[in-house]
Amino acid sequence: MSTPDRARIRPRAVPVGRHALLVEVAGTEEALALHAELLRRRADGTLPPVREIVPAARTVLLDGLADPRGLADRLERWTVPPLAAADSEPVVLPVRYDGADLAEVARLWEVGVEDVPRVHSALEFRVAFCGFAPGFGYLTGLPERLRVPRRATPRTAVPAGAVALAGAYTGLYPRSSPGGWQLLGRTDAVLWDTAREPAALLRPGVRVRFEAVA
Repeated sequence: MSTPDRARIRPRAVPVGRHALLVEVAGTEEALALHAELLRRRADGTLPPVREIVPAARTVLLDGLADPRGLADRLERWTVPPLAAADSEPVVLPVRYDGADLAEVARLWEVGVEDVPRVHSALEFRVAFCGFAPGFGYLTGLPERLRVPRRATPRTAVPAGAVALAGAYTGLYPRSSPGGWQLLGRTDAVLWDTAREPAALLRPGVRVRFEAVA
């Protein structure tokens, strides 16, 4: 998951409106590393007060800044270290690998249908960012050879808890919604609960492993 030291991250910061800053990097792994560095600096008091820090595929948004242009000038001089290995235990999600696209994924992976759960659950993932719906996590960790395209025709309804693949990501649907990802299976874990703090089970930076269940 980490970026080689010789390719250390150099962000580009663009003020957005009066109180926000959009920080651009080369890709998702760099955005994860930058997000972790921003959280570290906020925790130790070396980052100016900020209301929200929101990672995406190739950017991190900082909102609620008093002086975004001043921080932009400083931030572009940072050398952000590669993402370090997390010391916390991963969230383990039980999954029934019985998704409607299991056979198609097996074909694309050039393995048997019975091999898909074993291959997918052997990997460790990390939540890169959230979006699309509250609690929907985009998880990195798929090697290049296991990346699959979206479906040519999206479904009008994907069930809550669906575990699916598209491109570089594994995604989990917190509620029933339309979707075009390849469905591997389903988890009973509650991914979004407004009575819980935080409401999202999967938050940026969280490590995730899947466990195949009958």
